[in-house]
Amino acid sequence: MLFRCNILAIVGGGPDPQYSPNKVMIWDDHQSRCIGELSFRSEVRSVKLRRDRIIVVLEQKIFVYNFADLKLLHQIETIANPKGLCAVSHGAGSLVLVCPGLQKGQDGQLLVTASTKGTLVRVFNTADGTLLQEVRRGADRAEIYSLAFSSTAQWLAVSSDKGTVHVFSLKINPGSPGIDRSQSTDEPNLAVTSPASSLSFFKGVLPKYFSSEWSVAQFHLPEGSQYIVAFGHQKNTVVILGLDGSFYRCQFDPVNGGEMTQLEYHNFLNPPEAIL
Repeated sequence: MLFRCNILAIVGGGPDPQYSPNKVMIWDDHQSRCIGELSFRSEVRSVKLRRDRIIVVLEQKIFVYNFADLKLLHQIETIANPKGLCAVSHGAGSLVLVCPGLQKGQDGQLLVTASTKGTLVRVFNTADGTLLQEVRRGADRAEIYSLAFSSTAQWLAVSSDKGTVHVFSLKINPGSPGIDRSQSTDEPNLAVTSPASSLSFFKGVLPKYFSSEWSVAQFHLPEGSQYIVAFGHQKNTVVILGLDGSFYRCQFDPVNGGEMTQLEYHNFLNPPEAIL
């Protein structure tokens, strides 16, 4: 399930699904009804929503639809993609979609990846493949569920099966091609940098772990559900959606960091009972 304003994209799953895993149901929460349906010949692996597009990921193909009339705009062949790996830009005026391709990568200026163990996260320049920054999520093995850039590439959010969402401060050069912070309302000179270990001055002597950059802000969630994360429209906010129907909107302090403040919570699958 994916959330866009008051619109939900719902895909069936689990041992007793209410909807077919081969369908995407477009649900309007304000109207409390399904307003559209997309059917496929194989299971849907992932769905991404923009204000103007719906992107549906199958294991070896991606479909891009116009949101207003569900007209099919593009079909993209991919290599085997059982986890539905796909990311899409949310900036107005351009659409950049990143996915496993049949050929070596194309499109976009920045690429973020997680290590096999899920402990390290790396940001690359797609133009020449150079590593721009490396940060550490933790020391224990984890499965990374989602990675998201803020609109100005100043922040990076990461969710995993550990039940914690991390926000990292990025040191991407604002003058790099494709990176535009001119419309940002953030104040980078006041933003805290990703903290490093107190033993970081032993860099090159002690193991790499001790010189790692860590997250600026964190938000702890109930374990047992898969969560995806994105940055909100409001300044320094993060939105989190769980496959259990939970929706969180949180705010982080760009100067002091620490635990995020929960601003909003809903559960779309278990709405509160009406008061009689």
